Amino acid sequence: MKLQDLDVIITAPPAPGWGGRYWILVKLTTACGITGWGECYAASVGPQAMRAVIADVFERHMAGENPENIELMFRRAYSAGFTQRPDLTVMGAFSGLEIACWDILGKARDRPVWALMGGLMNKRIRAYTYLYPLPQHRMDDFWTSPEMAAQSALDCVDRGYTAVKFDPAGPYTIRGGHQPAMRDITQSVAFCKAIREAVGDRADLLFGTHGQFTTAGAIRLGQALEPYAPLWFEEPVPPDNLTEFAEVARAVRIPLSTGERLTTKAEFAALLRMGGVRILQPALGRSGGLWEARKIAALAEGFNAEMAPHLYAGPVEWAANLHLAASIPNLLMAETIETPFHDALIRGAIRVENGFVPAPQGPGLGIDVDEDLARANPYKGNQLHLQMQEAPCDYQGQNAFQGGAPPPPD
Repeated sequence: MKLQDLDVIITAPPAPGWGGRYWILVKLTTACGITGWGECYAASVGPQAMRAVIADVFERHMAGENPENIELMFRRAYSAGFTQRPDLTVMGAFSGLEIACWDILGKARDRPVWALMGGLMNKRIRAYTYLYPLPQHRMDDFWTSPEMAAQSALDCVDRGYTAVKFDPAGPYTIRGGHQPAMRDITQSVAFCKAIREAVGDRADLLFGTHGQFTTAGAIRLGQALEPYAPLWFEEPVPPDNLTEFAEVARAVRIPLSTGERLTTKAEFAALLRMGGVRILQPALGRSGGLWEARKIAALAEGFNAEMAPHLYAGPVEWAANLHLAASIPNLLMAETIETPFHDALIRGAIRVENGFVPAPQGPGLGIDVDEDLARANPYKGNQLHLQMQEAPCDYQGQNAFQGGAPPPPD
């Protein structure tokens, strides 16, 4: 087998856009006609620039290569241009292409990807979800309403989920870490209290943030949340200063998690060595792909750390996450996003069942991508997949993080 053709499809999920403004899907075809799908989770440059990066990475490091040679192709991309260090954009491009290679290999052998990565460890994968508005909720009100969040949480738990994530702690900005407004702390406590009262001990609370706090600010907030026993306090400080996670961990009695914005085992290994974080959340469309994520999971085992693959993208990355999750012993859970568009894009091939996802059984990733649907919903804007606000934290009014919901069209 040799990799021959590349196609890149940039598709936009319809409003409200859970999963980001667009998803970058890659389709690889071998000279013998086997196709594989992958997804790139890279948001540092615009989608058209990213299209060019993906094409360059493929043509420079992968075209004409046997898709079995994952390690060789990774080392080429990782070392390109005399770098040999984590590069978020290049690794984002490579990650999606690497996932597509595994899809090809599984199809060529008529086996699921997990069967090629150590076999089946977990027949069912514990799923978690963000809290999203219910049909009766007004979206603008939802993000600052503990009562609505509690209703949404109870709905999730009644559908079988055993963990729910929410982020009421205010804005994430380009300015780096800030001290939370006192109102943000009060609101965060109110959310935890209302959700815990609604779900009792039927579900874990996953407190999400996006690296928006200083070390001292994260400690103030985390200590206020301790009475509600969240399972994790996600990315409490910016990911560009890994040493500060350990400072937060020493002062807060809530497990810390992070990893969405990290790439390759080099960054995750540094995080583990520094201490503090024992729940890793790689996004497989950014972290280096399936094989690199399998290495990250093995590193984590040595530190008694758990894996919780992150998802704020489309269902192709979700499928890759699930194959990793099915094959590792130190799985905690995997993020899910349930929307009609996610489901339709892979023709319902993978679904959450009573809060768990059965390990995919089809060859390759076990999905059937609706290519026509993807092409029928092109992204026409010029914004990034996610964007951080420039305005600072509001200490007089009210802050709100709207669940990653895109603003009105460009």
